[in-house]
Amino acid sequence: MIHIVFQQADIDVIKKAMQIDESLQGEVFEIKDEFGVGPLKDIDTEEGWNARLEWWRELLKDSSYKPDLAGSFDDRETVKKIKAWLQENKDEEAWIWMGQNQHDITGYYWLMPQLREYQGRLMILFLNNLPFINEKGLLFYPLSIHEILPKESVKAKKLARSITLSEFEVDPDEWKRLSEENAMVRILEGGKKIASKDEKFYDQEIMKNLTSEWQKAWRVLSNTLHRMKIKTGDVFLMWRMKHLINTGWIEVLGDVSKGWKEFDVKIAGTQQTATTESETATRENHY
Repeated sequence: MIHIVFQQADIDVIKKAMQIDESLQGEVFEIKDEFGVGPLKDIDTEEGWNARLEWWRELLKDSSYKPDLAGSFDDRETVKKIKAWLQENKDEEAWIWMGQNQHDITGYYWLMPQLREYQGRLMILFLNNLPFINEKGLLFYPLSIHEILPKESVKAKKLARSITLSEFEVDPDEWKRLSEENAMVRILEGGKKIASKDEKFYDQEIMKNLTSEWQKAWRVLSNTLHRMKIKTGDVFLMWRMKHLINTGWIEVLGDVSKGWKEFDVKIAGTQQTATTESETATRENHY
């Protein structure tokens, strides 16, 4: 078999599960793009694909990641490899591992129209409101594949089922709908139901982690990522934080263009509480 995942952290869990259960042995393919955010219009064309790529490049400017990250991979090439393997191994299966989050499910919707011809050979393992045991021996409901222990992923293989003919007919239509809506944000509302939202969807999450005190922008970002219930990536959140700075909702101290760790933020229009002389001197020396 081969395995298909949508998050890099999932790969390690599945590889460790293979060491426990040899029947899971097989190459792991990752669909890397985060289709839960960003433009989707016409990305089945070269023009649309490049437009999305340029959007990512814009978000990655002045980020903590290398600027050439966008374009360093091409999920279309990964799909070609998956299809080539299925062509060469006509009696074998591909297993799609999917957590209950919009990252995995939008990736699955993107993938489905491209694998129609392999109906009957595609298995899905979907962690849909299913309990697992964590490292403390307690029951929990994982949202992503990498949240489960390797030994639990061996148990999870019992959940694998064939993707039905009905799903092959309906799910590609979901991708078509999402592409035509072309919203900037997509969230999971339950099951496999994805809803389109505008680019402001996560702004309130950022604002909730700001105060009248100056904080490092990267700390606000980290707190937001940790506390938010509907997750998204750090690059998109920082892009929105910069937008809130540019539109006057957030005050900034430092140079935003020098990187995420080089500026402080607070709610606009608020007074910072009095600082000690040593704290003021430290800040002045820093900047």
